[in-house]
Amino acid sequence: MRSAHGFAVLALSFGFTVALPVAASTATASYPQMAPIAEYLIADRQTEIDLARSAAPPAISNNATVLVLTLHGYETAATGTNGFTCLIERSWENAFDNAEFWNAHMRAPVCYNASATRSVLPYTVFRAKMILAHVGKTELLRRLRAAIADKKLPRLEAGSMAYMMSKQQYLNDGAKVWYPHVMVYAPENAGARGGESWGANRPGSPVVLDTSDRIMPEPWTLFFIPVGTWSDKSAAPAS
Repeated sequence: MRSAHGFAVLALSFGFTVALPVAASTATASYPQMAPIAEYLIADRQTEIDLARSAAPPAISNNATVLVLTLHGYETAATGTNGFTCLIERSWENAFDNAEFWNAHMRAPVCYNASATRSVLPYTVFRAKMILAHVGKTELLRRLRAAIADKKLPRLEAGSMAYMMSKQQYLNDGAKVWYPHVMVYAPENAGARGGESWGANRPGSPVVLDTSDRIMPEPWTLFFIPVGTWSDKSAAPAS
């Protein structure tokens, strides 16, 4: 099961307590269907590049490849030198049963490392390409599962991780900006046992494993590690 940005509600103890958004958040609007494609796009290319780079500290993102979303899918706007790839995910990266799957307000800047660029990013690109070709949610889920079964999408590489440390992120209507965090991808069979080996979801542990039961066919388990500062070095909010 892929645990992308549909987080369960969990308490962390690393200087402050947080509630992970989406699965337990309440949307302030109804999103029964896809909005006009223009609402998911960012008109100014440089604005999208800058927002994508804000996902990681400048020492990383300034030398990363940057993708921007167009009418035909993600395209390369800048070619990097360090193996990282930064882009902005949209709401269709959520679980298929998420109430905000079509929320055009979502902007989730993320920077994948080299391993994740090769083995996680293709899934993000696949979803976007299908959606922008007007493939519906049900058909997208079918095609995604088929592509995985037919091995048309890569297996997860060891060491895959990503930064989501942008102060300008908008993850959903409930959490909006939420907290800066790092994501680490593990094989899909990690599950609860993997959580135990990581010490996830333990009192005082900063590591979170989303164990909620949602429709996410991507073949990995995702751990979240909130951090204390945004990518611009300003302090994360305490609560």
